[in-house]
Amino acid sequence: MSWRIVVIKNKSKLDYKMDYLVVRTEEKTTRVHMDEISTLLIESTSVSLTAYLLAELSKKKVKVIFCDEKCNPISELCCLYGSHDTSRKVREQIKWQDETKRLVWAEIVRTKIVGQLSNLDYSLSKERQLLEEYIKETLPGDPTNREGHAAKVYFNALFGKDFSRSDDNLINSALNYGYGVLLSAFNREIIMNGYLTQIGIFHNNMFNNFNLSCDFMEPFRPFVDRLIINLKPTKLEHEEKMKIVDILNTKIKINGQNQYISNAIYIYTQSVLEALLENDASKIKNPSYEL
Repeated sequence: MSWRIVVIKNKSKLDYKMDYLVVRTEEKTTRVHMDEISTLLIESTSVSLTAYLLAELSKKKVKVIFCDEKCNPISELCCLYGSHDTSRKVREQIKWQDETKRLVWAEIVRTKIVGQLSNLDYSLSKERQLLEEYIKETLPGDPTNREGHAAKVYFNALFGKDFSRSDDNLINSALNYGYGVLLSAFNREIIMNGYLTQIGIFHNNMFNNFNLSCDFMEPFRPFVDRLIINLKPTKLEHEEKMKIVDILNTKIKINGQNQYISNAIYIYTQSVLEALLENDASKIKNPSYEL
């Protein structure tokens, strides 16, 4: 399995040669074997690259993320076909049973709130008790929006009563950057399995190309939250962003084994897709939030 995250931050020219990504700058030329790359992050707008390279990256299922002039992710390269039987997979996806989707979404919500709970200090007894109640109260499809209520309690406990996820501030910028990294990783796994990211099980925004990825990534958001809490960023520049990108190389426990988050996303995605296909939410392999 590919594992390397390649970040291009300076003016350079990228091309393909004999199964290698070739990076040419004024100072040197670097080669990275394509099979080692899981993600290519183009952080600078002064990078030029060939169409041949983009085609080969797509064939290798490498996730390519492009950044704007402020070095923030703005778009990504998505393969049209991630599997030899994509047409069959899409037909299956359209037929996923509504009741199964509701059960799977409830499991996703409960797991996410467990992760949020693990990030709260034990001194926050009132907030912890509320989250524990929300976990128990989560019903199939989450019709009472326990996820939304938990998020409000959780973020206010972490960052203060006046904090809102809609605010334009450093904390939200750092969180959104991390969530963007997760979203790209889930896009890659879903497409590699031959499914459409546009068709979600809960998220269904007509303007969102990544509804299913937004569904699947929810239980992994608390890992980004934990990183930002520990990072305590005073600015969000290249060094801080690279620490956030490196979250994919953080080890967590899933299915009884220690795995890098990038591998855990693969395991988790496979299990949720299996649960939806076999109408059995118990097949989901949830990540552990133990410190």
